[in-house]
This record gives sequence, C-alpha cells and structure tokens, in this order.
Amino acid sequence: MRLGSDPNHPICIRSIQAACRSHRAVTAELVVVDNGSTDGTSDYLARIAARSDIAVTLVSEPKPGLAAARNAGLKKARGRILVFVDDDCEIDRNYLRDLERHYASGETCVIRGGRVELGDPKDLPFTIKRSSKRARLTRDVHPGGFVLGCNMTMHREAAALVGCFDERFGAGGPLRSAEDTDYLLRAYLLDIPVEYVPDMTVFHHHRRNARQAVETLHRDYSLGNGGLCMKHVRQAPWLLLHFCWAVRSACRELVGGPRFDPDLHLSHWPIVVMNVLGAARFVGLLITRRPERAKVRQVQQATAELR
Repeated sequence: MRLGSDPNHPICIRSIQAACRSHRAVTAELVVVDNGSTDGTSDYLARIAARSDIAVTLVSEPKPGLAAARNAGLKKARGRILVFVDDDCEIDRNYLRDLERHYASGETCVIRGGRVELGDPKDLPFTIKRSSKRARLTRDVHPGGFVLGCNMTMHREAAALVGCFDERFGAGGPLRSAEDTDYLLRAYLLDIPVEYVPDMTVFHHHRRNARQAVETLHRDYSLGNGGLCMKHVRQAPWLLLHFCWAVRSACRELVGGPRFDPDLHLSHWPIVVMNVLGAARFVGLLITRRPERAKVRQVQQATAELR
C-alpha cells in the first residue's frame, strides 16, 4: 500500500484492519509506503503502527512514483501472498475470505485482480471494474484495465518470476500510468495466467467528479499504453492490433460512430494521439538512458581491470 498526501488513507488503513479482524485465520502484515510525503504522514503512520493489532511495516521511499513505491513495498513484504491496494481505496470486510478461497486450489503462479467499485456515488464511474464474470487475459483483450493495480494480488513465487515494476511507468513517472498493465503483460508473456474475479471487492474513492479530471486521466492512461506498446512491440506485436482498432474506431467516430465512452463523452482520438506520444516518449527514454548505461559499463570494466 502506497501513501502520498491523499486524505483517504485513514479510511484505507481502517478498512484493512477491519478485514483482518473479521478473518483472523489469515496472518496479515500491512506494508505502508510513505512516498515522499511532506504533510506529517510519517508521524501519523508511526502512531498507527504503535497501536495496531496487526503487524505494520513502515517504508519510506523518497523517489517519487507509484512504481517506485510498489517496488519498495515489494522488497519489504514478508508474506507468501502479496496484495496491492492504493491509498484512496477501501477494501471490503470479506476481502481476505475471498482471497483465501481463490488460493485454496493451490495454484500459485497466477496474478489476480478483483472487483473495483466506486467509493463515493458522486464520483464519475471511471477507474472501476464491475464485471460479474470471472475471466483470464487473452490476446483478444487489451491488458489495460483488465486487472486494476489498486486491487491486485499474487503469490510471492509469481512476483519473483516477473520481477520489479518498471519505474518509467505509473503515476509520478515519465509515462504517467500503466505500471500495473506492464506488470500484467510481462506475467502473461511468461505464461503466468492473469485472472479477474468478480469478488475480492475494493471501493475506489478517486474523487474525480468533474469531466475534465476524467479526461486528463484518460489521456494519461493512453500515454502509458503507448509506451507499453513500444516496449513490448517485439514480444507482443498483437498490441499493435489494438492500436489499429483504436484508429479505426476514431475514424468511425468522425462519421457518427460511437465514442469510446458515450456516458462520459470520452473520445477515441485521445487514445490514438496519446498512444503515439507515449511510444515516442518511450523511445526518447531509451535514447537518453544509453549514455548512462554506457558509462556504467565503463566503470564496471575499469573496476574489473583493477581487480
């Protein structure tokens, strides 16, 4: 769990504690990452940890970015089952019961995500997942949004195979989003199943009740997905098909075709434009990192020669 300066994090922590108390058969540890807060969050967390009836591990990660925070928490977590929840989320009281039931089969190499509902009915219905059908990721479905990073779980064995989150992606990173989608895609390419289940419910208090806020996030998601497509273009060329389908839908929109989301009045065109910009930004990141990597190799070579 990563905390920045979101005022909802007391709700988040309390809901996790309540879920743990309602299902004490599961031994739980709450790992909280303070991602560079400047508002007294660290003192607040210390007080929470001191009086908590479940184990709390506090982690400070000054490097900004959701992916960096997830990696910091991943390194400190001691449990066999890992659950990622955002600080603006509230987990259902029966979350751990659902979680235990899904892992009762003994299948460890799988990444799961559960249902994500609105925490506040006044917020716009975005960044949620309400499907009532259990499903596994296939090439026919774009991985973006298939499982949401604010409600994602995996066994430690699966995490060890996939590795760390790519810190170029995600909120606070240069590509602004898709750190969870990149992780899911890397798992899929390793033949690790990615599964959505319609329980394990989380309530998302995202506080976006103005269309402009949703439009901005829509663009950020598309930017990250463009970088994702460029990163995996060799291993997952089928992602290009999803881009082509977006272009086709955008063109149809010009002649009266349906929008990407008619209820929120979101267009396909930001997807197309921001996908292209995201791909270009990913290439730019690769180019700017080459001199840095070359310098590291030179230092390593010089050190080896001294030995």
